[in-house]
Amino acid sequence: VQLQASGGGLVQAGGSLRLSCAASGNILRINNMGWYRQAPGKQRELVATITSAGSTNYADSVKGRFTISRDNTKNTVYLQMNSLKPEDTAVCYCNADIISIIVVLPTTYWGQGTQVTVSS
Repeated sequence: VQLQASGGGLVQAGGSLRLSCAASGNILRINNMGWYRQAPGKQRELVATITSAGSTNYADSVKGRFTISRDNTKNTVYLQMNSLKPEDTAVCYCNADIISIIVVLPTTYWGQGTQVTVSS
Protein backbone atom coordinates (compact mmCIF):
# COMPACT_ATOMS: atom_id res chain seq x y z
CA VAL A 1 0.00 0.00 0.00
CA GLN A 2 1.25 3.49 -0.85
CA LEU A 3 -0.02 7.02 -0.38
CA GLN A 4 1.00 9.60 -2.96
CA ALA A 5 0.49 13.24 -2.04
CA SER A 6 0.54 16.15 -4.46
CA GLY A 7 -0.57 19.74 -4.86
CA GLY A 8 1.78 21.68 -2.62
CA GLY A 9 3.54 24.82 -3.75
CA LEU A 10 4.25 28.48 -3.16
CA VAL A 11 1.34 30.89 -2.81
CA GLN A 12 0.84 34.41 -1.53
CA ALA A 13 -1.08 35.09 1.65
CA GLY A 14 -4.80 34.97 0.97
CA GLY A 15 -4.36 32.47 -1.81
CA SER A 16 -5.53 28.89 -2.16
CA LEU A 17 -4.07 25.45 -2.75
CA ARG A 18 -5.64 22.02 -3.13
CA LEU A 19 -3.79 18.97 -1.91
CA SER A 20 -4.55 15.46 -3.09
CA CYS A 21 -3.48 12.10 -1.70
CA ALA A 22 -4.20 8.86 -3.51
CA ALA A 23 -3.90 5.44 -1.92
CA SER A 24 -2.92 2.48 -4.05
CA GLY A 25 -2.20 -1.19 -3.59
CA ASN A 26 -4.17 -4.23 -2.54
CA ILE A 27 -6.74 -2.24 -0.59
CA LEU A 28 -9.84 -3.82 0.87
CA ARG A 29 -11.11 -0.86 2.86
CA ILE A 30 -10.01 2.62 3.93
CA ASN A 31 -11.31 3.91 7.24
CA ASN A 32 -10.22 7.33 8.47
CA MET A 33 -8.10 9.58 6.23
CA GLY A 34 -6.41 12.76 7.28
CA TRP A 35 -3.94 15.55 6.79
CA TYR A 36 -1.20 16.58 9.19
CA ARG A 37 1.48 19.23 8.90
CA GLN A 38 4.87 19.99 10.35
CA ALA A 39 6.26 23.50 10.39
CA PRO A 40 10.00 24.12 10.79
CA GLY A 41 11.06 23.51 14.37
CA LYS A 42 7.64 22.28 15.41
CA GLN A 43 5.99 18.94 16.00
CA ARG A 44 3.66 17.36 13.48
CA GLU A 45 0.08 18.45 14.13
CA LEU A 46 -3.33 17.36 12.97
CA VAL A 47 -4.99 19.53 10.34
CA ALA A 48 -8.14 17.60 9.45
CA THR A 49 -9.57 14.10 9.36
CA ILE A 50 -12.50 12.47 7.60
CA THR A 51 -14.19 9.15 8.27
CA SER A 52 -15.34 6.70 5.63
CA ALA A 53 -18.86 8.05 6.13
CA GLY A 54 -17.73 11.63 5.57
CA SER A 55 -17.65 13.00 9.11
CA THR A 56 -14.94 15.63 9.45
CA ASN A 57 -12.79 17.11 12.18
CA TYR A 58 -10.55 20.19 11.95
CA ALA A 59 -7.87 21.90 13.97
CA ASP A 60 -9.13 25.18 15.37
CA SER A 61 -6.47 27.05 13.42
CA VAL A 62 -7.92 25.99 10.06
CA LYS A 63 -11.65 25.90 10.72
CA GLY A 64 -13.55 27.96 8.19
CA ARG A 65 -10.56 28.10 5.82
CA PHE A 66 -9.75 24.47 5.00
CA THR A 67 -12.06 21.73 3.75
CA ILE A 68 -11.25 18.03 3.76
CA SER A 69 -13.08 15.68 1.42
CA ARG A 70 -12.61 12.24 -0.08
CA ASP A 71 -13.56 10.23 -3.13
CA ASN A 72 -13.98 6.63 -2.05
CA THR A 73 -14.15 5.46 -5.67
CA LYS A 74 -10.63 6.81 -6.21
CA ASN A 75 -9.22 6.07 -2.73
CA THR A 76 -8.27 9.73 -2.59
CA VAL A 77 -8.46 12.42 0.07
CA TYR A 78 -8.31 16.13 -0.67
CA LEU A 79 -7.57 19.25 1.33
CA GLN A 80 -8.83 22.53 -0.06
CA MET A 81 -6.93 25.34 1.63
CA ASN A 82 -8.28 28.88 1.27
CA SER A 83 -7.28 32.18 2.84
CA LEU A 84 -3.80 30.86 3.42
CA LYS A 85 -1.58 32.58 5.96
CA PRO A 86 2.22 32.60 6.33
CA GLU A 87 1.80 30.52 9.49
CA ASP A 88 0.31 27.75 7.34
CA THR A 89 3.77 27.17 5.86
CA ALA A 90 4.65 23.54 6.54
CA VAL A 91 5.24 20.13 5.05
CA CYS A 92 1.82 18.49 4.78
CA TYR A 93 1.40 14.75 5.18
CA CYS A 94 -1.61 12.61 4.43
CA ASN A 95 -2.44 9.42 6.24
CA ALA A 96 -5.01 6.69 6.05
CA ASP A 97 -6.11 3.69 8.09
CA ILE A 98 -6.19 0.87 5.58
CA ILE A 99 -7.16 -2.77 5.58
CA SER A 100 -5.35 -4.54 2.79
CA ILE A 101 -5.22 -8.05 1.39
CA ILE A 102 -1.73 -8.44 2.86
CA VAL A 103 -2.35 -6.82 6.27
CA VAL A 104 -5.94 -7.53 7.24
CA LEU A 105 -5.81 -5.41 10.41
CA PRO A 106 -6.29 -1.63 10.09
CA THR A 107 -2.85 -0.12 9.58
CA THR A 108 -1.91 3.55 9.36
CA TYR A 109 0.00 4.56 6.27
CA TRP A 110 1.62 7.93 5.56
CA GLY A 111 2.28 9.82 2.36
CA GLN A 112 5.66 11.31 1.55
CA GLY A 113 4.82 14.93 2.40
CA THR A 114 4.28 17.93 0.19
CA GLN A 115 5.61 21.42 0.90
CA VAL A 116 3.19 24.31 1.34
CA THR A 117 4.81 27.74 1.48
CA VAL A 118 2.79 30.91 2.03
CA SER A 119 4.55 34.21 1.46
CA SER A 120 3.47 37.42 3.14
